[in-house]
Amino acid sequence: MPAHVAESDSTPDPTGTTDPTGATDPADPLAHERAHLAASRAALRGMREDVQALDIRDVTANWVNAAVLQAQIDDRIKALADLSHTPLFFGRLDYLHAVGGELAEGADGERFYIGRRHVHDAAGDPMVIDWRAPVSQPYYQASRTNPQDVGLRRRFGYTGGELTAYEDEHLTDPAEAEHTSRLLQTEIERPRVGPMRDIVATIQPEQDEIVRSGLGGTVCVQGGPGTGKTAVGLHRVAFLLYAHRERLARTGTLVIGPNRSFLHYIEQVLPALGELEVKQATVDDLVRTGVEVRGEDEAATAVVKGDARMAEVLRRAIRSHVTSPVEPVVVVRGSRRWRVPAYEIQEMVDELLARDMRYGAAHEALPQRIAHAVLVRMEEAGEAPDDRVQNSVARNPAVKAAVKAVWPAVDPAKVVLRLLSDAEFLAAHAGGLLSEEEQKRLLWARPARSVKSAKWSAADAVLIDEAGDLVARTHSLGHVVLDEAQDLSPMQYRAVGRRCSTGSATVLGDLAQGTTPWSTESWGEALFHLGKADAVVEELTAGFRVPREVIAYASRLLPAISPGLAAVESVRESPGSLAVREVPGGPDELDAAVVAACEESLRHEGSIGLIAADARIPALGAALEAAGHAYLSPGEETTAASRLTLVPASLAKGLEYDYVVLDEPAAVVDGEPDERTGLRRLYVALTRAVSGLIVLHAAPLPEALVQA
Repeated sequence: MPAHVAESDSTPDPTGTTDPTGATDPADPLAHERAHLAASRAALRGMREDVQALDIRDVTANWVNAAVLQAQIDDRIKALADLSHTPLFFGRLDYLHAVGGELAEGADGERFYIGRRHVHDAAGDPMVIDWRAPVSQPYYQASRTNPQDVGLRRRFGYTGGELTAYEDEHLTDPAEAEHTSRLLQTEIERPRVGPMRDIVATIQPEQDEIVRSGLGGTVCVQGGPGTGKTAVGLHRVAFLLYAHRERLARTGTLVIGPNRSFLHYIEQVLPALGELEVKQATVDDLVRTGVEVRGEDEAATAVVKGDARMAEVLRRAIRSHVTSPVEPVVVVRGSRRWRVPAYEIQEMVDELLARDMRYGAAHEALPQRIAHAVLVRMEEAGEAPDDRVQNSVARNPAVKAAVKAVWPAVDPAKVVLRLLSDAEFLAAHAGGLLSEEEQKRLLWARPARSVKSAKWSAADAVLIDEAGDLVARTHSLGHVVLDEAQDLSPMQYRAVGRRCSTGSATVLGDLAQGTTPWSTESWGEALFHLGKADAVVEELTAGFRVPREVIAYASRLLPAISPGLAAVESVRESPGSLAVREVPGGPDELDAAVVAACEESLRHEGSIGLIAADARIPALGAALEAAGHAYLSPGEETTAASRLTLVPASLAKGLEYDYVVLDEPAAVVDGEPDERTGLRRLYVALTRAVSGLIVLHAAPLPEALVQA
């Protein structure tokens, strides 16, 4: 048992219990902590008011500087907002000695309150320490075997933003038995209403190691359902922004998720930690900059388009625009004519090709090469040309005409359009790479006449993005977080990798949850295509979200969907959290049973997710409406008044609900192009529940789920 646990069910007095002098009663630790919370909130308001009071009129030279500085001030004001229902601090560390050195004999060690952001008083003394600061790390890492000079770790419990409980661990007291923190467990199991929240108060030691890993290297996190991999990735971004703010402010950060619903679900995590500048996008958002996606590929076609071999096909197609010069270049300047023979221009072309420069960069370099050859001849004739003359020669009509003939400008979208429309052009550049059958899959049945009229697919947009990078380098960011990474094709990995080619990445995923026909089979392969083959792969196997009974049931599918992958070991035992019910009768009876199960789940506190095969969504929506139940779409924020979400199985990944009703597992499996993908989709659907899962079926359950 912990050395001390204190709770209060009454509404707390924010000033604490005080004596006539105004000091808190030392015999009432809870009142003391409430007083510190009130003082910290007042200090935070003071920090915000100080920023709001700044007058920049005398420190800005012009309106541009003023606008930039004002934007920075506005961001700072937002970051200092006091969220009433978000605890300002969640823990306390009492060190045995002064941090950085020992105290005098008999003196007390230093005390730090750990919270989501730094707060200091008017004198500049810290009242709350940012959880990312080095002095805060023992809050997550200290243990009885390695106390890290911490005598006391105190956790706080909150109700509606008010401090109502605390729990102590005396890490160096041999008489105190090791225990599982009840407040920590309560926080993990707190009902999920609203978007995803941060886990800063509950980060586990193995998660903290990943969160605090350095900016220089890429980290890949394999984590089953409920292991907190998404939260770990988001908190790592927050940590890196704290530790390397100036660098990342210049280079930028980006979070990439599988779909808009998922991004909406996680979008409040970083702002709650005071980080407002991190952008979010899907892979489709990254590559849809030049064309409109209106078409859709068959699965087999999309697999070919997503294959890494397409990168070489595109490289060949773009390089095919380079031709050999057939005439010399003659530059006329005044009364003189300067001649550069065709063989010399060919040597320049060969050199640029051998350097494997990007096509566009070589296109810009060739006229300068020709101009330099002209300047050499001028100097040999006794003239003294300078750089201005070389630039003038490079713009000469004769030089421009020669470059246009030999190394013409290329439109990436037009190259892809021709590959997908012209069988001969495709065969010329896919020979030895793609089979005839694969080439046939790529060709459009009705070739488009132009880039604008083409019905581009999402996979086509990735090809255009690849072609664009072959022409001009894609801008690289400082750090990219890629979530649900197992679902990407090799070409999509390459598209993401271009966005962090000079930076680092945090790759998050679960091989068992790969639900695309092209999903990766190994992280080694994925990281190779991402351009981060030297990344460190970490595995999270302790589950904190999904109850043990539920994850054990879902793990029956692992031998069929991802042989050799370790099952998640949930730390949460919740008897009665799983119910599997067969419904006799037809579709009407099943619909009625599903509505009844939703009503049963709504009697509990928290969010409810009704997950079903995409084809079943219209019927279930109608059944809910007929029964008088309004429902949300995935990604819409749940509230105390609106807690039921109808979720197509294809959009369930990454989401979580307190209680889940799963409709007809066989239909979820049958809704995918192959059984393995279908079983993986089912695995995802089965593992969205935090507190309870009801599985309803009229058709027989999938064999892989029954056999175990």
